[in-house]
Amino acid sequence: MSSPGASVPPRLPVEDAYLELLSETLEGLDAPARGQFLRRYFRAITHLELSETQCTQLWDDMLVRRRELSSGVGRAVSLHTALTDVLASSGFFRVPILIEYEELKTLQLNAVTDPLTNLYNRRLFTETFEKELNRARRYGLPLALALLDLHRFKEVNDMHGHPRGDDVLRAAASTLKKALRTSDSAFRIGGDEFAVLLPQTDAAQALALSRRIEAVFAEMLRPLHLGVAVSMDHGVATFPQDGEQTDPLIRVADERLYRLKHSNHGKPAAAEAPPPQPESPPSAASAPVRETPAPAPVSTESKRTLERTEPPVREPSAEAESAAPAGLRLHPVQRKAERVSMSGTNAYALLGDPGTKRARVVDLGFGGVALELEGPEELPENILAVLHVPILPPVRVSLKPVWSRRTVEGSYRVGCTFVS
Repeated sequence: MSSPGASVPPRLPVEDAYLELLSETLEGLDAPARGQFLRRYFRAITHLELSETQCTQLWDDMLVRRRELSSGVGRAVSLHTALTDVLASSGFFRVPILIEYEELKTLQLNAVTDPLTNLYNRRLFTETFEKELNRARRYGLPLALALLDLHRFKEVNDMHGHPRGDDVLRAAASTLKKALRTSDSAFRIGGDEFAVLLPQTDAAQALALSRRIEAVFAEMLRPLHLGVAVSMDHGVATFPQDGEQTDPLIRVADERLYRLKHSNHGKPAAAEAPPPQPESPPSAASAPVRETPAPAPVSTESKRTLERTEPPVREPSAEAESAAPAGLRLHPVQRKAERVSMSGTNAYALLGDPGTKRARVVDLGFGGVALELEGPEELPENILAVLHVPILPPVRVSLKPVWSRRTVEGSYRVGCTFVS
């Protein structure tokens, strides 16, 4: 223990303490492992592609330079200082600049980020697409590209002004961040154009995610109370079915996006219908036509089309009431958005706290989920469940059963709403 009057050596900065620990660790490694580690280390801090031999020599030179500098100034010189001197004098740093590390990270982030939406920009999209494509090609995995843009976005700027248009773009960015997995990447590549890269995702999964994005985006726009029906269109291309290089895949996705826009919005927008006059209501022939932003979705349960904005309240039928398991009360429920069919996927849900009961996920929507059980089950008012759905990570949710019916195959389907 040091005496009370003894001087306490200054505490090393984090960077210097790290290098000291690194130096001690490297002394215990054999030459091949030492060279491999130093090569990755110098690539990370200098972005230089050096050989293992060069990296080992640089590190040994740094240790020698540290002893020389410490002897010259009469005090211990940090490894960080000696390493900087060696790299500068060796010619690897042509124009060295002194900058705080946090400032450097901020500059790097700003260079690849769109300032309005905080999504990655077109520059990083090009780099990331090439890397993901190389990885998919190397391991034989699928890769999906989805191009998206906003229909009638210009009308928002014209009617409400550019600040409200910025709100719509932020809503689109929030939608993408909410819908994607951690392995997926979203980019703003133009004014109202976005791109999404989906590793290990086939065409069916990518289309299901694109439809989910459209539904979530419609919900995100409700608080803005826009006078224009803005929607998000998509075009999907997958590796290797649609191409094996970036340019062909982008071209296919762009062509499909254009075809979808043309089929959905080919008719010119008509003026909104005026409120009906009690004296002489307009005839069907003279009433103006409302524009529909996209084809009406089809319910996976009834096979009937649903309204996009205000879906009808679904009343359980007498047949469903009689088929409901004991203890399950049926309530009318209004769907907030169209459902995405999980047909052809391995989507399932684990029910209960330990997750011992398994049910197939029939379809999934913004407000709830439809499950299929092998037989009638006595379900509680609230069910804890973990959803395992393609594109999304496992999600823990609380469900409230609202209807049930028996299928022709003899299984039972139960519709549930999400409970916050």
